[in-house]
Amino acid sequence: MFSRRTLVGAFAAAALATPAFAAPGEIRVDWATYNPLSLVLKEKKLLEKEFEADKIGIRWVLSAGSNKALEFLNAGSLDIGSTAGAAALVGKINGNPIKSFGVFSRPEWTALVTRADTGITKIADLKGKAVAVTRGTDPHIFLVRALDSVGLTEKDVRLVLLQHADGKTALIRKDVQAWAGLDPIMAQAEVEEGSKLFFRKAEDNTWGVLNTREEFAAQNPEIVKRVLRVYEEARQWALKNPAELARLLVAETKLPENVIAKQIERTDLSNSAYDIAKAKDTILAAGLALQKAGVLDAATNVKAVTDALIDTRFVK
Repeated sequence: MFSRRTLVGAFAAAALATPAFAAPGEIRVDWATYNPLSLVLKEKKLLEKEFEADKIGIRWVLSAGSNKALEFLNAGSLDIGSTAGAAALVGKINGNPIKSFGVFSRPEWTALVTRADTGITKIADLKGKAVAVTRGTDPHIFLVRALDSVGLTEKDVRLVLLQHADGKTALIRKDVQAWAGLDPIMAQAEVEEGSKLFFRKAEDNTWGVLNTREEFAAQNPEIVKRVLRVYEEARQWALKNPAELARLLVAETKLPENVIAKQIERTDLSNSAYDIAKAKDTILAAGLALQKAGVLDAATNVKAVTDALIDTRFVK
C-alpha cells in the first residue's frame, strides 16, 4: 500500500510532467479576398514553414465575409479568423467567445453602391428602396450608421440579405436599387459595371482584425503569438512588393488588374499587425453608433465588451 505522502508526491510529479494542453495537430486559418495578407500567407506557405518543425499542419478555410468567419469561429471549426472590427464586436456581444489579437489592414473596403439609372445620389434616397447587404459584416454596420445619420433605420428600407458577391449580382441585375458593397467585389462593380459609390466615409470603416477563440488562445498562447508574427512578416513583404501583391491577388481572385488596383488603393497596410490597440477606438465608436441606432440593446455595456474583445497579450 502507498502512503498518503507517496500518492500526493506521485500526483504532483505527474502534473508537472504532463502539459496542461497538447499542441494541436493542425491550425485552421481562414483566407479571404478582403484580407490581402491572408493570401500572402496562403500562397507563400508562411505558416506551413513556421510550424513545420512542430509537425503542426495548416488547414485553409475560405471566409466569404466577416459573418462566415464569425460563424466558423463560433462553431469551433476555425482557430484564426479575419473580420471587420465592428463585426467582431457584434459577434462578441451576441455571445461568440472570441478575442481580437491583431490587425491585417486599415481599409476603406465598404461604401454604399448603386447603378447610374436609379437616381440615387444620397443616403436619404434609399427610403423605400431595396438594398442588398450581408448581415453581421462591416458593410451592414456601415449601412446602419449611414441611415441613422439622416434619421432613417433599417425599417425605412427593404433589406435583401445576400452574401457579398450575390449582392453585387443583384444590383447589376436590377433586383435591388442599392448595395452595401465590399472590396474587391465592390471595385469590380465600379470598374467593370460602372456602378456608383454614392456614399463613402472612410472613418466609418472599422479595421480588419484577426480573431481567435478564447479556448484556443488559452490553450495555445505561443501559437497565437507566432501566427501574429507571421502576419507581420507578410505585411512587411506586401509593402516591399506591391506589384507582386497585386499579381498574387489577381491570380487568387481571378479579377483583372485594374479592379485589384482599386482594392489596393483603398487598403492601408501601414499599421503593424501588432497595432490591435489602435483599432479599439474605431470598434468602440461603431458599437456606440449601432446602440444609438437601436441595433444593439440599450442595456449593453459596449465599452466593457470592447475591452473584453481586444486582447493585447500577444503583442511582442
